Amino acid sequence: MSAVKNKVGAILLAAGSSSRFGASKLLAELESGTTVFAQTYHRLKLAVSEVLVVTRPEIARQLKVISPELLVFDNAHNGMGATLAFAIRNTSSWDSALICLADMPFISTATYKKIACASDPQSIVVPICEGKKANPVSFGSHFFSELQNLSGDTGGREVLKRHLDSIRNLQITERGVLDDIDTPADLVRLQS
Repeated sequence: MSAVKNKVGAILLAAGSSSRFGASKLLAELESGTTVFAQTYHRLKLAVSEVLVVTRPEIARQLKVISPELLVFDNAHNGMGATLAFAIRNTSSWDSALICLADMPFISTATYKKIACASDPQSIVVPICEGKKANPVSFGSHFFSELQNLSGDTGGREVLKRHLDSIRNLQITERGVLDDIDTPADLVRLQS
């Protein structure tokens, strides 16, 4: 696998309310003996130079034990778009940012690296698995100013729609890019 040519960081969104899970899904234990958050974070940390975790105040203390690079967003209840905008405003001088979801612990380090290697300042890299758009999406720094203005719960979808000509689809065979954990049943199903 080729090396990452640009300075690629990752924003790990860990600010959801876990309402469908019934408790904090990020602190749920996996069969491997670690938590959903810890496995996601450690795999990502091996792939890119910097990982910035954004979370809500209620679970910040528990996550800080695993990730010292933690931003607490008091207004996380305003949605993923608002959370992503807050995170982008707090990034350093990255050429690209992988926008990662903390409830996707089955993405391998190799897959994160593959997406990072395909990233550049002028492109949006969208992983495609089994014909479906997947996560994480990488946004080049050219799009950071637009991401900083997001609000509500739409995430980066609006930016994608405005820049179809800048999207580079990247074929990924690993199903982990499609598998997020929303319910306790998901946690059981995805580990069997």
